[in-house]
Amino acid sequence: MGKDRLEAFSDGVIAVIITIMVLEIKTPDGHDLKSLLPLIPVFLSYVLSFIYVGIYWNNHHHMFHTVKKVNGPVLWANLHLLFWLSLVPFLTAWISEHHDAPVPVACYGIVLLMSGVAYYILAQTLIRLHGKDSAIARAIGDDFKGKLSVVIYALAIAVTCLSSWLSIGLYAAVAAMWFIPDRRVEKVLHEHSSVES
Repeated sequence: MGKDRLEAFSDGVIAVIITIMVLEIKTPDGHDLKSLLPLIPVFLSYVLSFIYVGIYWNNHHHMFHTVKKVNGPVLWANLHLLFWLSLVPFLTAWISEHHDAPVPVACYGIVLLMSGVAYYILAQTLIRLHGKDSAIARAIGDDFKGKLSVVIYALAIAVTCLSSWLSIGLYAAVAAMWFIPDRRVEKVLHEHSSVES
């Protein structure tokens, strides 16, 4: 089974997710700069979520460059990831209005945690399909960064009772960790193209 339809569908869903998030930003009632001040938490929540969705889109795109085919389990694993990502706009709107309340901040973290788990499941499903010596297996490696992210999400969820701001800071730290480009996939693709030449 070809991978093109899966990639096109995933790109479309992610584009809709980003569109929904930006539509949640309402214009201010006033007409001066002071009227923008209440929108700062809304905008910062949007920026964090936009970065997260962008990171998933970027990594998803790179991951599928390392594979040649998909099967039924891969399709379901991909839908599992898209399900969790599709909840990001709802949680973004909730924490933008209640950024200091533990429940919305913890729920945002749960969605981030489950997105990380779903991405890991998708990667492992692709590795099973292509083999342990495949380009995808070499690119993913031991996935230290992915495992560390899940641990930090769990820690952030646990500390929401103490400080919502600390939790949000931990979510931002994970985003910053992934914002720095991961060269594993490009390295594997470069090695693969050198061998074929």
